[in-house]
Amino acid sequence: MKTGDLIRALAADNEVRAMPLGRALALALIPGVAIALGLHFAVLGLRPHLLTLLGEPRLLFKLSLTFLLAALCGALVSRIARPGADIRRISRLLAIVPALLAAAGLAELLAIPAAEWGQRLVGTNAIFCLKSIPFLAASPLVAVLLALRQGAPEHPALAGAAAGLFAGAIGAACYATHCPDDSPLFVAAWYTLAIGFVAAIGAAAGRRLLRW
Repeated sequence: MKTGDLIRALAADNEVRAMPLGRALALALIPGVAIALGLHFAVLGLRPHLLTLLGEPRLLFKLSLTFLLAALCGALVSRIARPGADIRRISRLLAIVPALLAAAGLAELLAIPAAEWGQRLVGTNAIFCLKSIPFLAASPLVAVLLALRQGAPEHPALAGAAAGLFAGAIGAACYATHCPDDSPLFVAAWYTLAIGFVAAIGAAAGRRLLRW
């Protein structure tokens, strides 16, 4: 072996390689989600008689939808941080969530009298919902943004928005176990606004933190 080859081989052996993105994301999410859950149980708590209410279709739909959104957003984040990654398929799958919510909202409008539409839309905790979801999403958002720094997203703002969407979905999934408002109309209005707010924060943070 030539001297130059030996030097390069030794340097390669000593090189500190970046942590794989999937592993970085998983390791970052463990404390991020743990903090969110700790805050959830310490500040909000579970809805009374939650387990006995799981047979109620609106509640079950709300919980399932938020967990589905979190799972799909997690898949989106894991792809978007890689240069040249194709996110079209996962984006199409993600579109299932608003489609399901729109269908459930239409079913709600058909199932209840028009006089009750406004009440179902506003619910009893609209402002509290807008505050609680970003509150619970804060630590997952920081965790995901730190993990994304291990990647190389081509579009930092878009990657940050995906991180915010993921974190907002986690916050919404946590909050859904506390929220007494189960109407799809309420979820469509207030959960969407709260998650969108977190996504906007993520986009702004990603533009600064995830630049190459």
